[in-house]
Amino acid sequence: MEKNRPRRLLKFSYIFCLICVFGCRESPATNAPQDATATPVEESAVSESTPAGTILFFGDSLTAGLGLNPNLAFPGLVQQRLDSLGYSYQVINAGLSGETTASGKNRLGWVLNQPVDIFVLELGANDGLRGIPLTETRKNLIAMIGQVRAKYPEVVIVLAGMQLPPNMGPEYTDDFRSMFPELAESEDVLLIPILLQNVGGIPELNQEDGIHPTEAGHKIVAENVWVVLQQAVRSPGRKAS
Repeated sequence: MEKNRPRRLLKFSYIFCLICVFGCRESPATNAPQDATATPVEESAVSESTPAGTILFFGDSLTAGLGLNPNLAFPGLVQQRLDSLGYSYQVINAGLSGETTASGKNRLGWVLNQPVDIFVLELGANDGLRGIPLTETRKNLIAMIGQVRAKYPEVVIVLAGMQLPPNMGPEYTDDFRSMFPELAESEDVLLIPILLQNVGGIPELNQEDGIHPTEAGHKIVAENVWVVLQQAVRSPGRKAS
């Protein structure tokens, strides 16, 4: 009997170790449901990081920032301004190079699948450079404004005013420039009087094509936009209603 005692103790120790090992393996599974559920502190953090709203820039290559990193185009610079001032907005750059008001109208429905609180409409320059009749451009702009409002009745709409180079002819150029403030008044939207104010026609602020702003030019354009956009954004920290 005494000779078998060490064997019994060894066998008992082995069984005890197995129980401890399997017990340790089961403990994470037991705690898993608790980890999968967010604590009140985590839920609060998520709530506080929720954007106050979405600002969607819908335009052509000027909005897209042709030739530059998109973050350096004026919508990206507006996002930086909002962040630095404590505004919890998300800026979406929906610019597409070569876009006209006609093609923009066809694309708009897809873009509006996401919620929009402020809609900045920057289209018409390519229409003007192609000499498209202003009646057509005006009709398309009005249609897009109506489409945005129909989808989001509480949206704030900002229209970007544009100018054309003088080689398009004085009458067409003058009518084109005046079209934007007229639309802003008739459609009751905010107006950026001239998007490219202090940029257009200045060689050192534009790329080699003479049309698209450089990084320095986009910084000025962002300032032109912010002067008007700040009227639409909510106070920092205030959430969307």
